[in-house]
Amino acid sequence: MHVRVTLIAAARGSSLLAERFDDDRPLDQAGWGEVQRVAHALVPLAAAELRYCSPTPRSRATGDALGLAPLAQPALRDCDMGRWRGLTLGEAMAREPDAVDAWLADPYSAAHGGEPLAEFIQRVGGWLDTRPADDGGRIVAVAEPAVVRAALVYALKSHPSTYWNFDVRPLSTATLIGWAGRWNLRFDAQYERV
Repeated sequence: MHVRVTLIAAARGSSLLAERFDDDRPLDQAGWGEVQRVAHALVPLAAAELRYCSPTPRSRATGDALGLAPLAQPALRDCDMGRWRGLTLGEAMAREPDAVDAWLADPYSAAHGGEPLAEFIQRVGGWLDTRPADDGGRIVAVAEPAVVRAALVYALKSHPSTYWNFDVRPLSTATLIGWAGRWNLRFDAQYERV
């Protein structure tokens, strides 16, 4: 028994330099444009038996724009960034440079007063492992890029520090096939993006 879980990174809600920790902003105009440009290529994913999303406005809006009508999953929320919530990385660095350095260097650090990266990865992995395995069942989930990275680290049984080595772009997809504790990363043909 196995399941196929396709993760879609939510379209953007801000420029890369304006991204904020634990951000609740909706899609920006560029994000809407991106969804419109790739929607035709992602339409087949709407045939998935189960469709989920992170509880963020941009994840839900991305899923809705793709015709998924996804169900929000609290376990797919972004990492709890504690007192850095709403700040950019640059703003957090300006306020607490030593704490940011500790957080970036140690995945078990909660220097920000929030969720350690390692716990975030385990939370997302726990959600992944509890998906119903219905031999060949298909699931799609729209989530923040951070959640997609966490799922990949968990599925590949990588050290939590490898989280920083995954570059997850808006509207990129990753497919995991397997079941609890045994996941394989699958690469499909690249969707044509116009």
